[in-house]
Amino acid sequence: MATGAEHGLKRIVWQRIKDTLIADCRKSEVWKILILDQFTTRLLSSCCKMSNLMSEGITIVEDLHKNREPVPEMKAIYFMRPTAECIDKFIDDFKPKPKYKAAFVFFTDYCPDDLFDKMKKNCAKHIKVCKEINISFLPLEAQVSVSGDAFKSLYSPNSKDRDQTLETIANQIVTLCATLDEYPGVRYKKDSANGNKLAELVDNKLARHYELDDNSKKKGKTPALLLIVDRALDPVSPVLHELTYQAMAYDLIPIKDNTYEYDTLKDGSKKEALLNEEDELWVKLRHMHIAEDLAVGADADGQKVKDPMRTLLPVLLHPHDTTDKIRAVLLYIFSLNGTTAENLNKLIQHVKIEEESGYILNWKHLGVPILSTPSMFSFRKPSRRDRSDQETYNVSRWTPVIKDIMEDAVENKLDVKDWPYQSECPSAWNGSRAVSARQKHKGSSPDDLRSGSRLIVFVLGGVSYSEMRCAYEVTHANKSCEVIIGSTHILTPRGLLEDIYNLGKQPMESFNIEDKP
Repeated sequence: MATGAEHGLKRIVWQRIKDTLIADCRKSEVWKILILDQFTTRLLSSCCKMSNLMSEGITIVEDLHKNREPVPEMKAIYFMRPTAECIDKFIDDFKPKPKYKAAFVFFTDYCPDDLFDKMKKNCAKHIKVCKEINISFLPLEAQVSVSGDAFKSLYSPNSKDRDQTLETIANQIVTLCATLDEYPGVRYKKDSANGNKLAELVDNKLARHYELDDNSKKKGKTPALLLIVDRALDPVSPVLHELTYQAMAYDLIPIKDNTYEYDTLKDGSKKEALLNEEDELWVKLRHMHIAEDLAVGADADGQKVKDPMRTLLPVLLHPHDTTDKIRAVLLYIFSLNGTTAENLNKLIQHVKIEEESGYILNWKHLGVPILSTPSMFSFRKPSRRDRSDQETYNVSRWTPVIKDIMEDAVENKLDVKDWPYQSECPSAWNGSRAVSARQKHKGSSPDDLRSGSRLIVFVLGGVSYSEMRCAYEVTHANKSCEVIIGSTHILTPRGLLEDIYNLGKQPMESFNIEDKP
């Protein structure tokens, strides 16, 4: 069984790194030092092992931002983001006295002219290669990418850098498309200000990126579609308790950097389990149901819940965890598309969060209705697919809205009024029936043999594990259309509630891709 690291995004990213960074340095037979910043360390860790680097002639991996001993007889490969901080650290390595014999410099994406000129002015004679390789996203899983947490910048009413953040995210999406060798049509959810702006930015940047290819010919659209989705489209999925293995694990137990620490039974010492795609059992189990909801608006027998408050009150009166009560209240409000101010105040008192009501009230900054108003008719919940004939568990009947969207996109059924085009898809795009001979992956796994279209879904404001699972499910059901899901970061219910609560706090902090996974 192939693991996720052997195919999908991770394989493609590693191949791109080998074809650029490694290939340019392979000409020299001298063993080399690889110097990384925080982001590129995470990037390489996600798609290769130290043994892969060793086989390519890299003997040492160092941190750009730490003090390092000079090794003047060795050549150094710098793989870093084009930031002022990284450029200054690079210059420090060669002035006044060079630490290394020569430098091969590779940037994750476009280096601003002023920084490039500064580097050239100070270190030109030491630089043998300087290239931008266009990978400024993290391939988290075979079909999942993240670009960096931007929640406060996007949704805080005090945001000072929303436009700059959208510009950064647009650049990251373009590098994702470029890595996949796709020039997709672009669509976005109507009435999403952030989504509309991002779709415009991405489309313009894609056009500039593909203006000329290696043959000096303008690259045409490929049979791919990029959908820009805002978190407000489905506030329910990231709040629900999910009962599939991966989503439940990240909801209920402390996992940091995909690592779970646990006590051994024998002597009580600590051990670590790494939950990633190198583990075949994890790949096999992560989307399976833990077979021993207000969310679907019906009970297990399919009868509509007529009085949701009667379902909610026992939860609020029970000595449950406060976070769980907040989640229950939010699901109640979401199911009704908002509630009255009087009712909302009572709910907040029941949960005893009068001083922390931002956990509930701040959802309005995402455009999610919390208080019902006469103008509510303008906000309508998306119609859902009928899945009553699908085999499901009574306690897990909720399907994320994103899965409906993915399936509609693949089947070419997205309503143009709700999902306008920023740029048209090529005529070759016809969802699951689109076929392209352009991709020539060789291998025996289904991913290697795929030769159809790609659907790239980017969710602004974070994506939940249940929504990540949908990308795999829709791909599996439609063999000739691969679904890639990208987002700013991965959501857990508790983490999202803290993000929501903090929207009403202090002024903006700077956007940072290292903040969250």
